[in-house]
Amino acid sequence: MKKIINVSLGSSDQDYEFTTKFLDDEFTIQRIGTDGNEAEAWEQLQRLQAKCDVMAVGMVADDYNVGEFRFENQATRKLTQVVTRVPVTTGARLRRLLQCHAVRYVQKELVNYFNNNKVLFLSGMANYDMATLMAEYTPNIKFADPIIHAGIPKFLKSITALELYARGRYSINQFTPFDTEKTNVPSLPTVKKRLIRGAMKDSHVVVGTSSEIRKYGDLESLKDKTIITSMVTDEDLAFFKDAQVNLAIDVTPDLFEQVLGINVLEAMVVGSSDIDADELSTADLEDIIKELDIKPRMLHPTGEFRNIRRFAFVIHPLSQEYIRNVTPIPKRFAHTPLMNAVEKAFAHAPPLVYSEVKGIKSPCGAEAEGWLITVGGTPKEMLSHSAEFTYKRLLAAAKMAEKLGAQIMGLGAFTKVVGDAGITVARRSEIPITTGNSYSASGALWAAADAMKRLKLVETPKNGGKIPAKSMVIGATGSIGSVSARLLAMAFDEVYIAGRNMKTLEKLKKSMLEDTPDAKITCTTDPDAHLGQMDVVVTSTSGAGKKILDITKVKPGCVITDVARPLDLPPEEVAKRPDVLVIESGEIEVPGKLDMRSIKLPDNVVFACMAETIVLALEGRFEVFTIGRNTEWEKVKEIYKMGLKHGMKLAAISGVNGVYTDEDIQRVRDLALEARKTWEG
Repeated sequence: MKKIINVSLGSSDQDYEFTTKFLDDEFTIQRIGTDGNEAEAWEQLQRLQAKCDVMAVGMVADDYNVGEFRFENQATRKLTQVVTRVPVTTGARLRRLLQCHAVRYVQKELVNYFNNNKVLFLSGMANYDMATLMAEYTPNIKFADPIIHAGIPKFLKSITALELYARGRYSINQFTPFDTEKTNVPSLPTVKKRLIRGAMKDSHVVVGTSSEIRKYGDLESLKDKTIITSMVTDEDLAFFKDAQVNLAIDVTPDLFEQVLGINVLEAMVVGSSDIDADELSTADLEDIIKELDIKPRMLHPTGEFRNIRRFAFVIHPLSQEYIRNVTPIPKRFAHTPLMNAVEKAFAHAPPLVYSEVKGIKSPCGAEAEGWLITVGGTPKEMLSHSAEFTYKRLLAAAKMAEKLGAQIMGLGAFTKVVGDAGITVARRSEIPITTGNSYSASGALWAAADAMKRLKLVETPKNGGKIPAKSMVIGATGSIGSVSARLLAMAFDEVYIAGRNMKTLEKLKKSMLEDTPDAKITCTTDPDAHLGQMDVVVTSTSGAGKKILDITKVKPGCVITDVARPLDLPPEEVAKRPDVLVIESGEIEVPGKLDMRSIKLPDNVVFACMAETIVLALEGRFEVFTIGRNTEWEKVKEIYKMGLKHGMKLAAISGVNGVYTDEDIQRVRDLALEARKTWEG
């Protein structure tokens, strides 16, 4: 049986001695705490080394490398050098490996958990390996080293800045006898704590020892935070509970009857391998971590884990009226040179946060929070400038979203159709971009199906078969149009696909028949000739204001779903046919209790394109999902299924004048029934 003695600067109240088995060897483990007395620790190490096989030194500062520079703590070196008869370790190398292993484990286990998190390292130098790994997941990193160690009221904000700081500290070490791990420059403790607590409050993740976190954190600054630390004691956990810490990641594994320090674990590895601690390779340690399937402890101090994901969504004013709604400009100035000037000025304004978004909670447990970011250009102004003009403003919005901690950003309204429909913005942005067109397509068709049921002008089969009605897609060869056509082919008896090029239409028809062999599909380049027969019409063109169809030829009671942006059917055209239901979009009810500034929709309801961004956030799918003008059929199906998984529901049917009420739909039905008495379409 082998014996390990762990001499710790920690409290003697936590001393223990027990026997266990590790890597096929029997070990007796004894801990001796010295209550912070370094002289006593030195004496214990000198005296007891003859009575064990390996010694461990606990609660001391580790030696570490930052870039090309190595930093050694003189007090730790003094303690380890007194042990000459047996191997001795502080666990520094294994600790660095387990820190990185813990980050990778949580990133995978909780699905992209650290993506674009705002992370505060209380000591970046002491956690350099973990910091470089974390930088692969997020650029939002801060290091408090200058404040804590040098009394300089400044945070470092990149790995490069940390390495430059380390170079300076290393140079100082060559000429000063002082310990650079301690504050040598006078500073005000209150100011230091206030700065660090402010940074903690602004962060999503805080990295440090439990003693550091308790020293600088408080109940307000640590609420809902994720903590990465080691050796969390019951006392630490009680503090984290009072502070309402969301998740405490303890890199120290729980392998034995009680949690042992990483220094003891490394000592046991050394004892089992009969190799000197200095000769044990990193590869050997990594193999042991894999063999033992070591996992970090994921502690939930409050008893409930909130898996919070963050998103941003870009909105913009659709007209001068929208600008007046958020500014103190009186209505009497509408359609005046003043409003024209204001509209132009807004287009050049930098993006700003219109509203925070909170309260979205999936039945699967994930939560979503975010920001509505507005750019100032109306569609008129965007069209009057080059696409690059809008790209720059959207990229500025993406940079703002990144700094806020958003993990994905959606483009709303006209911003998703400008130029190449999100491709350039996604390529240049540091965070993933989606236009929401996949969910817009399924939402609009979802709304059309619901509208038909509510109008009750077409009999819906009870056995789940196809609806005995005719449908048409105008602009069928476009991205959303082709997806809409596929959806209609699955739901309706007949589908007419309309476009400008018959050859392209025939190619689409062939592809649709591969998905739905029994579909009845007719191609046409003259949609007006068939409008009088249609029960459902979907318009999805890039006409940008051009006349797409003659609404006077549409069958009474027809449901027209306008999924084009800008709309194919302006309000003045819709007004010509009160006996026709023109749907602009299908709005989505989100799960939870939505808390955000009004966007002129009912409570808990958002636009379908925004819902796509929220669904991707809830799912942890921080990726470029829908961009460009070729919306993929597979993604439409995928986002629809993900939406159902996370509790999304069709909430409202909207037209050019807002949400349709039951009374509005009944009015359309009554007018349609009356008009059909004389209809000759």
